[in-house]
Amino acid sequence: MKLNGTRTAGSIPLTRTFASLSHPNYRIWFVGQFVSAIGAWMQSTAQGYLVYELTRSPAFLGYVGFAAGLPSWLFTLFGGVVADRVPRRLMLVFTQSMMMVLALVLAALVFSGKVMAWHILVMAFLLGIANAFDAPARQAFVVELVPEENRSNAIALNSTMFNSATIIGPAVAGIVYAQFGPAFCFAINGLSFVAVLFALMLMRLPRFERKPATEPVVAQLVEGVRFAFSHSIIRVLILNMTMVSVFGMSVMTLLPAWSVDVLGGDVGTNSVLLSSRGAGALIGAITIAYLSGQGLQGKVWTTGSLLMPVSLLLFSFSRSIPLAMAFMVVLGLSFMTQANTSNSLIQSLVPDNLRGRVMSIYTLTIFGGNPLGALWVGLMAAAIGEPRTLLINAAALMSFALLVFLRIPRMRALK
Repeated sequence: MKLNGTRTAGSIPLTRTFASLSHPNYRIWFVGQFVSAIGAWMQSTAQGYLVYELTRSPAFLGYVGFAAGLPSWLFTLFGGVVADRVPRRLMLVFTQSMMMVLALVLAALVFSGKVMAWHILVMAFLLGIANAFDAPARQAFVVELVPEENRSNAIALNSTMFNSATIIGPAVAGIVYAQFGPAFCFAINGLSFVAVLFALMLMRLPRFERKPATEPVVAQLVEGVRFAFSHSIIRVLILNMTMVSVFGMSVMTLLPAWSVDVLGGDVGTNSVLLSSRGAGALIGAITIAYLSGQGLQGKVWTTGSLLMPVSLLLFSFSRSIPLAMAFMVVLGLSFMTQANTSNSLIQSLVPDNLRGRVMSIYTLTIFGGNPLGALWVGLMAAAIGEPRTLLINAAALMSFALLVFLRIPRMRALK
């Protein structure tokens, strides 16, 4: 294989797949985020199961998901404006520090034996506030670390890193939870933020040039929203990710209840299902990184949009752990093909001066859709059961996917 990524006989162009790692700032970011993401998934896994142990209520699982995502509706768009006004590294140092403190406080509550379900509800809400400002800055910051020709690859590798963590984090959380209890999962997550803070400090970035704000915050916010929804492609991508968040990935909220009530398992079952979803997402992210630059993004995106409702439908009928794991792999794969290609396409279509604001809208579709979906699936599962809830969600997703497939064929031709 040649170092420039061209093929030799029988070779695989791995340099193309991992091109962004040739840039020092991105390498540092990748390692720090990987460690932190493992900790975050440990906390997420342990928190969901702890809530279910404390309440035995699928509805309360929905309340926690709603509390975690509600700040997205309140603050994410403003977070995008801030991300276009201040150094994004500084903003990330602040938000990541907040997340570290919240994880350690939750660990202390559980270690003391005083934790209650409402404590977790409040902590989820506060973490959601930090995420509302962190996510737009993080989405926009990644593309600063590589040249323009590697942006699509960097976004795909970022997802590869994150989804590698979704395999490792839940698996480790299941072991730690069973052997030592949930407090250690939260404490490990708190300590993992040291890695990303250290990585941010190590980076050598160009001096930030502060641009004078010529318009008030609300006017800048409106400008970003107007651009996003007046652009036909970005509008479809954002609407699709909203559907995916509300009716697709919101079902992850029910996994603790599904593991116990449907599959007859325990915290280990919950962990392997989450890891299986992560494995599928990792496969999708690596595939997209490999295919980056080949002009197949529209086809990949369309495949994912049709595959997700099918995987959700099949999962709703699964009553054995191996089958449930297999369908979780497909669900993770279908999600990643949509999320990665949507992110990459939007980043390629938006000008730099609007990047933070438009990416905050994209982020809002994910973090803002999740609380609505979590509340929806939690209440529906309590009323009609988890399997029927999943069937309804699968039908909603398939209806939207077919509508786009039949009425907007140009989405398949996007490159």
